[in-house]
Amino acid sequence: MVLIFTEKIMPGYLFYKKIKQYFFSKGYEPRIFTDETQWLKIWLRLKAAPTVSLFSLCFLTSAQAEGAHIYFDKNSPQVEFAVTEIKSVLESSEINQSDLQSYAHTDGVQIILCDLNAETMLEKLTELGKNPGDLQPEGFSLRKTQNTIWVIGADAAGTMYGGLELAEIFQTSGLEAVADVDHNPYMSMRGIKFNIPLDVRTPSYSDVSDAAQHNIAEMWSFDFWREFIDNLARYRYNFISCWNLHPFPSLVHVPDYPDVALDDVQRSTVCWEEHYDLEGTGFDAPEILGHVEILKKMTIDEKIEFWRQVMAYGKSRNIDFYFITWNIFTNGTNGKYGITDEINNPITRDYFRHSVKQMFLTYPDLKGIGLTTGENMYGASFQEKEDWAFETYAQGVLDAAAAQPGRKITLIHRQHMAGALDIAEKFKPVIDHPDIEFIFSFKYAKAHVYSSTTQTYHTAFVEDIQGKGDLKTIWTLRNDDIYFFRWGSPDFVRDFIQNIPHEVSRGYYYGSDQYIWGREFLMQEPESPRQLEIVKHWYQWMLWGRLGYDPGTSNERFTRILHARFPGVDALKLFTAWQEASMIYPTTTGFHWGALDFQWYIEACQSRPGPAQTPSGFHDVNRFITLPPHPGTRNISIENYVKEQLRGKKVDGISPIKVADRLHAHADQALSLLNSLYFNGDKELRLTFDDIRCMAWLGKYYAHKIHAATELALFRETLVAEHQHSVIEQLQQAAHYWRCYASLALSNYRNPLWTNRVGHVDWRDTFEYVLYDITTVGGDIDIPSMKPTRGGVLLEAESTTTAGFETFSEVKAYTGAGYIEFDRDKGNRRLELSYDAPVGGRYILEFRYINSWNRRTPLRLVIHGKAAVDLMLWNTGSSETWAWDRVAVDFIEGTNKLTLSAGGRIKMDHVNILYAGEK
Repeated sequence: MVLIFTEKIMPGYLFYKKIKQYFFSKGYEPRIFTDETQWLKIWLRLKAAPTVSLFSLCFLTSAQAEGAHIYFDKNSPQVEFAVTEIKSVLESSEINQSDLQSYAHTDGVQIILCDLNAETMLEKLTELGKNPGDLQPEGFSLRKTQNTIWVIGADAAGTMYGGLELAEIFQTSGLEAVADVDHNPYMSMRGIKFNIPLDVRTPSYSDVSDAAQHNIAEMWSFDFWREFIDNLARYRYNFISCWNLHPFPSLVHVPDYPDVALDDVQRSTVCWEEHYDLEGTGFDAPEILGHVEILKKMTIDEKIEFWRQVMAYGKSRNIDFYFITWNIFTNGTNGKYGITDEINNPITRDYFRHSVKQMFLTYPDLKGIGLTTGENMYGASFQEKEDWAFETYAQGVLDAAAAQPGRKITLIHRQHMAGALDIAEKFKPVIDHPDIEFIFSFKYAKAHVYSSTTQTYHTAFVEDIQGKGDLKTIWTLRNDDIYFFRWGSPDFVRDFIQNIPHEVSRGYYYGSDQYIWGREFLMQEPESPRQLEIVKHWYQWMLWGRLGYDPGTSNERFTRILHARFPGVDALKLFTAWQEASMIYPTTTGFHWGALDFQWYIEACQSRPGPAQTPSGFHDVNRFITLPPHPGTRNISIENYVKEQLRGKKVDGISPIKVADRLHAHADQALSLLNSLYFNGDKELRLTFDDIRCMAWLGKYYAHKIHAATELALFRETLVAEHQHSVIEQLQQAAHYWRCYASLALSNYRNPLWTNRVGHVDWRDTFEYVLYDITTVGGDIDIPSMKPTRGGVLLEAESTTTAGFETFSEVKAYTGAGYIEFDRDKGNRRLELSYDAPVGGRYILEFRYINSWNRRTPLRLVIHGKAAVDLMLWNTGSSETWAWDRVAVDFIEGTNKLTLSAGGRIKMDHVNILYAGEK
């Protein structure tokens, strides 16, 4: 055993004497080192730990001096993955590692990873006075004995999760923080819902959208799936459900229907319409299939080999694959062999049955298949739908089980437009089969998990299956709320998961119908290659995986994870600000409840026109009066609140004004904490700060809008002018915060976004509707100006030496001595400014201006004589309202010359220059 010590640095000589006495009492003779740098690293690590025992100090000093020696099963790719993570963390801490062939008494720290089948290792652990806990599949125990850390898994998956847990403890708290602990998964199935855009000929439900069109090629990239699967494993997910209308032509070669199989990967080049049928029909229209491009040349055999590799790689990370379909869709068959989407077509039934069987015969690592009934079964009775489902999917699964006896197969039946017990009776041969697991699927929170931790839609379904043998369900957890911004509220996710009825649960899958969680395509400052969405949104995806495995994971752990990812920042403040801003989503949607994805999308205040009751789909102040709250909340609708107020009665529940107050509180705390946090130049941290600020400003918008809608409803019933004045005041504030929200969001994200459920999301267009709210209630547009962002250097426009520009001061709230005007009637003049950058790197240029015409016009920016970027200047609200928009540029150290030009009627106040980090 080695003690590293230097009297000049170690705080407390008495502490040193106690450690020395402890080592002598155990028969060790400590060696004294005076490497101050090495000791300082150790001491800082110890100071960061919540508690430090002498035993922990032994671990840390021993590992630093002698290294770490790791024993694991090299034939297990799952365990090897965890060991790679451990080694990476140890290397970052400058701890050498080596592999052990067996348990041994060595200097340094030993790390043993094994499962319950490793009898020799477990005997050694028992000799040392310890044993693993009572482990379930995928569970693990951590044990510490002398200089050895033990990871014992119930199986290879449990050992992998234990190893990942150990790596995280090392990274966030150090080796000394390892303690004896047992973990078993809370939910046995923790998956994702992934609408997979395989090909224009075999589309998903979400293909008529930007997200799908940008990601078709990625579905055929092994690099994508490798990174995707690795991250899901880190987050503790264990399956991927791939949802597609009709995937079989892109995945299998069905012997009796060979010409259905499709070569190549194609994407349509059609000029897409904004809206398509909500049930998924019409995606194979002639104009769509008649204009295509080949993204990748592949034979069907090459496609099969590709997906075998992907599924095998998933298996190596404990990630199973399922394919789930909507029905009846026959995209990709082109009517060959007489296949149609008619429910009574016997050829179609036979084709589906053989396709299902062939999926299992083709893919040895395919875990299961699933179906829904109802989307394209118009006119069919419940019985007819279930007869068809049994004769196709159920019979196909039974055929596969007969062909491969002993293979475990899962069939998922979505309880959607169907009755659970009747389905169970129909599918009894499947349920009774020893090699087939039958599981229901239920849409737990409609389209919005971010609405309430208490859901109400499952009660009758649970009563149906509860106590009926082994009938279980997985829950569809739909996120059709958050596509742009990095979200993170551990408290919300933890409560949500723990409120799910556990006794009938097999687990859940989490995902969207309006978005493809593939590779991001919206960032204005993308990484190269562009990030995976689940990497960009790592915190959100980690929370739903980790808390599904262990809802007891503490906020302290998540705070430490944030500290490790963003060192130098007050992690507790960041944790709190992030959580507060994230609560804007459920607080708003829990009050303004459009249950389905086409009925409400919070980041755009938008739906399809019908649910919005407006031609544009914008949810105006009137719709906030009429749309009721989520039934699982105690929120009171505006209509009921006003009715009871006028009757002089106190309503039991949360009033609309209280909801608005809660939104203000969440947003204000997030903004206050952000203002106290230090930006250290890290790009991801900067973008995370911006996303938190965007969510907070969105919350301020909805707070003022809910307040305005309440006052409007009161005014219409009472005609009291005070209420009308309050409506206008609240809507002016709401418009201000929408402009703040949109300005910052546009600086980081491409917009508009075309979605399959609510159409085009255009924050600039939405601002016009936001302003219209003011005028419809009799107000003049007079919204507050946006303030410059703190911490920057202001280049006042009037300080230019360019000839021809006057300084004006008629419109107030400018900075400096005034402002200048770009006026198209005076020619295309160029404004020249210069900035002496203290260091080279990335900078944010924030242009504060008034657009007097309220028309979109480009601001052309030239740096050092080279065109840099065009920034769209758009409606600022009124001819006296200052707003800003931003663009990121690269500056050299020293003098940077900027040339600006713009048409229209633009008043330019200044350019605020904010340092954004290295290039």
